[in-house]
Amino acid sequence: MIRFESVALSIRLYAATEEHPVRLHEIHGSRVEHRRFCKAENREIPYEQVGRGFALGDGRMVRLTDEDLAHLPLPTKRTVDVLGFVPFEDIDPISYGRPYYVGSGPGADRPYSLLVEALARTGYVAVSKVALCGRERLALLRPRHGMLILQTLLWQDELRDPGDLAPSTPVTDRELELAEVLIRELTGIDVGEVHDEYAHALEQLVDVKITGGELAGPVEAAASPDLMAALEESVRAAKRAHRRPSARPQP
Repeated sequence: MIRFESVALSIRLYAATEEHPVRLHEIHGSRVEHRRFCKAENREIPYEQVGRGFALGDGRMVRLTDEDLAHLPLPTKRTVDVLGFVPFEDIDPISYGRPYYVGSGPGADRPYSLLVEALARTGYVAVSKVALCGRERLALLRPRHGMLILQTLLWQDELRDPGDLAPSTPVTDRELELAEVLIRELTGIDVGEVHDEYAHALEQLVDVKITGGELAGPVEAAASPDLMAALEESVRAAKRAHRRPSARPQP
């Protein structure tokens, strides 16, 4: 349910992404197993006997059951509670968490479409609170390709202060001009054509370990000692690449 002021519409949430990690196993001659061990009873216990608890300051544990959690007095449980609307560009991408597709629920097609179109026209997003995965999260609702996306956000206290990590060295006007030219020359990339090479590299490494061969290590780029020279050469290389004619079949 999406709720703001007197407006409410039923929705369904669906995972919008799926990761394909390459998993490496823990080994010590053979696979390492992780067992569940109860210190109080000094024995290993099966998974079905494992519960959940909240640790108090004095070390005691308060056991919480699924029924307890089902009655948690949380207003945002099963509800996306809209707090207000802000311009999309006001949300710093560093806060982005996981995206979910928002589908319309029974009888909600018209108000759902209205909210999508209104957000798309105004350029605003709805800042909300929602309970997901066992905790309350900040989130935003935004339009994308004719539907709503629920994007979870990190709370402000979850963002680390960078401190003095940013360099304070000034740059010259000429360096800045060349950097802007280089950015314009390299503008445009099809993200869909970029692929993860890690899995392929890992397969090569495993093959070499099995066959006893040798694998050439990655070539590490050295830092440019002369920034101006590096920028000028990069601009020239980018312009040459753009001027290179595409291959045409010979008659």
